[in-house]
Amino acid sequence: MFMKKIIYCTYLKKKSEGQDFQLYPGKIGKRIFDTISKEAWEKWQIQQTMLINEQQLDMMNLFDRKYLEKEMINFLFKE
Repeated sequence: MFMKKIIYCTYLKKKSEGQDFQLYPGKIGKRIFDTISKEAWEKWQIQQTMLINEQQLDMMNLFDRKYLEKEMINFLFKE
């Protein structure tokens, strides 16, 4: 039987169910996996969709992907 991974979510400031696997590459992805819950990630996905639509971002464009990554870090870690 699969055990739920419980982490302290730095976004929600409480213990919550963690990700099943690393969703984002590299050091940022590791940090998200270790400290951001499924619930917080879902909140980011809603925000991300709004940003892509409102800013008309093209995910094939490196500049737009870097912009979205910066917004993700600001959203999840309030930096």
